[in-house]
Amino acid sequence: MRSRSRPAPQVVLSGTPGLRPDRTRPEDFAEEARQASDNVCEALRCTGAELSDTVQIRSWRTDRDDIDANVKVRKDLISHRPSYMLAVVPQLIRPSLHLEIEVTAVVTHSAAKQHK
Repeated sequence: MRSRSRPAPQVVLSGTPGLRPDRTRPEDFAEEARQASDNVCEALRCTGAELSDTVQIRSWRTDRDDIDANVKVRKDLISHRPSYMLAVVPQLIRPSLHLEIEVTAVVTHSAAKQHK
């Protein structure tokens, strides 16, 4: 009889902004992008996932001039190659925000089992 393996848990994070823990936004876009990435990492950690579990990233910007700074932050943090989409939009739900990140991760490592 074949054993059925369970599918790996999936984590979906939507609309993660670059707000600091005190809910303020950094003035500098690169700092805002780094804070958004830190927020994604923390949210993943809380679910037992890691950044390396990320299989898809969708990134929303309000200014095309910020793309280079965002790509640099992403390259500094992510060493694997998840699917990546970047869109420039006129405004996010909070007009003061300049970016939001959505992430899908598939947790395949033992930390997920330890988290339960």
